[in-house]
Amino acid sequence: MTNLPRKILVTSALPYANGSIHIGHLVEYIQTDIWVRFQKLRGHQCYYVCADDAHGTPIMLRAQKEGITPEELIARFNIEHQADFVDFAIQFDNYYSTHSPENQHFSNLIYKSLKEGGHIERHTICQFYDPVKEMFLPDRFIRGECPHCGAKEQYGDHCENCLKTYEPTDLKNPVSAISGETPIEKDSEHLFVNLSNFEAMLREWTGSGALQPEVLHKIGEWFETGLKAWDIFRDPPYFGFEIPDEPGKYFYVWLDAPIGYMASFKNLCDRKNVDFDEFWGKDSQAEVYHFIGKDIQYFHCLFWPSMLTAGGFRKPTAVFVHGFLTVDGEKMSKSRGTFINARTYLNHIKPEYLRYYFAAKLGNGVDDVDLNLDDFLQRVNTDLVNKFVNIASRCVKFITSHFEGKMASELADTALYQQFIEEGDKIAEAYESRDYNKAMRYIMALADRANQYIDTHKPWTMVKQAENKAELQAVCSQGLNLFRVLMGYLAPVLPLMVNQVEAFLAAKVFWQPEPLLAHTINPYKPLITRIQKKQIDAMIEASKESLATPSKKTPPSSVTETISYEDFAKVDLRIARIIKAEHVEGAQKLLRLTLDVGEEKPRNIFAGIKDAYAPEQLTDKLTIMVANLIPRKMRFGLSEGMVLAAGPGKKDIFLLGPDEGAKPGMRVK
Repeated sequence: MTNLPRKILVTSALPYANGSIHIGHLVEYIQTDIWVRFQKLRGHQCYYVCADDAHGTPIMLRAQKEGITPEELIARFNIEHQADFVDFAIQFDNYYSTHSPENQHFSNLIYKSLKEGGHIERHTICQFYDPVKEMFLPDRFIRGECPHCGAKEQYGDHCENCLKTYEPTDLKNPVSAISGETPIEKDSEHLFVNLSNFEAMLREWTGSGALQPEVLHKIGEWFETGLKAWDIFRDPPYFGFEIPDEPGKYFYVWLDAPIGYMASFKNLCDRKNVDFDEFWGKDSQAEVYHFIGKDIQYFHCLFWPSMLTAGGFRKPTAVFVHGFLTVDGEKMSKSRGTFINARTYLNHIKPEYLRYYFAAKLGNGVDDVDLNLDDFLQRVNTDLVNKFVNIASRCVKFITSHFEGKMASELADTALYQQFIEEGDKIAEAYESRDYNKAMRYIMALADRANQYIDTHKPWTMVKQAENKAELQAVCSQGLNLFRVLMGYLAPVLPLMVNQVEAFLAAKVFWQPEPLLAHTINPYKPLITRIQKKQIDAMIEASKESLATPSKKTPPSSVTETISYEDFAKVDLRIARIIKAEHVEGAQKLLRLTLDVGEEKPRNIFAGIKDAYAPEQLTDKLTIMVANLIPRKMRFGLSEGMVLAAGPGKKDIFLLGPDEGAKPGMRVK
């Protein structure tokens, strides 16, 4: 395999900025990170970028529910996501957000190119509309039975059971996931991209080796049924980019989400003085790879290349698709405790154990990956503890105790060392092709040979015989050098352990290194401990959730929990006079209210009522506030309570003012 320097850009699918990272997501990020680290270890110029997918109705609705702006919500999850990735040793060269000026620039540019190229069509469509929430329903907020296979609880755009796509109105027994009501049909004028205009290009590109055989077969099915025009339009209310020449209308999130790859890289280029066009220009000779799950292959293998072609950019070198994660052979479950968030896992078990286990299970196909928890415990303890780290722990104590940490000046078995070096080529081929399970098998077979070498020479016996002192040093130095070679091969999988190994060996870890001879090492600290079943049990217990059983018309996302009268009596409602109301710099919907509640010091509160009221309308008005709410630290300052309001939102928000004659501080009963 050639090792000429390459220029490579790698991306993973963008996590949605509406929830936490879980171990199902980590299959992809760990798979990608291993491949990127391997490329960098081999000396290639390789960049790994990603971003939070920050637009869409779900984010808008959650922000409303929490009483914050969408910007505040996505900023919070961006911090959380990056912390989880860092602690799992997933090393991005840039982690960004799709809610960025770079993304808006490229979204507008590609839209303009699509329009000027004659690829945009305007159609009046019939959509599902929630009569209670008074809004058009995005595909993901409609649930029903798949029109093809009959699977229940499927989304409005595709079936997770049979993987077929369809129109939301094709669903059987549809229900709004927001209100639980049966949606009605309502007309709206939308813009579409005519994908059939790109069919010749797509057939050529998909058949060029850019896709795995299984993915190519699936794409072929979509070609056979005919490429449908792609709706890139969304009606308000919506959190996203407004379409430049369509005021009050927004880009569908799936238009600007993949553009986030380019935006994140552009942000990196501007900061690091990297040539953007060298990677994304139409004539680019660099390599661009996307790692994604099989549920979004339609978007990445049909929509995305069409957008890039229209915009005058290059297409991906390849799209690498992986399967879903199951736990103990079943879909992840909150009730069973197998829907495990990244942070919950990290609270109980070391991150590199999961990195290694996924590597040992991942091939280069689209098959699902199963995390069998018993096998997880056994595999990590057997491979990493008993085989790999055991090589170092069996040898290092003799070098430090009897030779002041100095290794022998010659290898005891040069031929064996050379065999370990030569095995690196086929291990590299396995990494390159993403056949990680094959690479791990090769590496652990070498670990067995290293342990056999130590077993044959028995340093624990040699140390008892004075005449064997030089041989003891040579044998243990041989073992440590073999261990260092294996650490180099495992470096993409176990980057945190690399740091520990480099510390005690006092030398860098390389791919196929020269041996350390007459070299002094540092005191050894244990590199790893065995996983205990009680750790796994504790993790599962911490992940369990008590799930309420919703009524027929009320989905889990909208279940209203009841409280007792005693709980309600704890709420301290007081009359407040608005001393001052003012705009909040950087906030789209917030006003800062200074309230007199009959206390010595006024209260400061942020309220999302900017669409409904100008500050001057509120000065000296009376309202009602929750006075005993725990103060909340926000990006703009401390909010010391909550004012009560009613209405559907936007301009229709009404502060609940008390009768004239009421005084600030009076309790409301």
